[in-house]
Amino acid sequence: MNVEIYTWRTCPFCIRAKALLNRKGVPFTEYAIDGDETARTKMAERAGGRRSVPQIFINGQHIGGCDDLYNLERSGELERLLQA
Repeated sequence: MNVEIYTWRTCPFCIRAKALLNRKGVPFTEYAIDGDETARTKMAERAGGRRSVPQIFINGQHIGGCDDLYNLERSGELERLLQA
């Protein structure tokens, strides 16, 4: 399993998304891109043009931002993605 999350350090949505992953015991790679436009452009290219943070990827698949992550958790779909 490979989980990647692009964040800004003070972003409340980033903090919430990381908290959910931590509660579930999911290891992840964090890319803190605060003020780094080159990194943000790379993230947007991977995320289909989305420039907001966080942007989360599971096994290379873009799953979206914080709300998307919590929606996957509520539906039970997050477990399936993490098991793949």
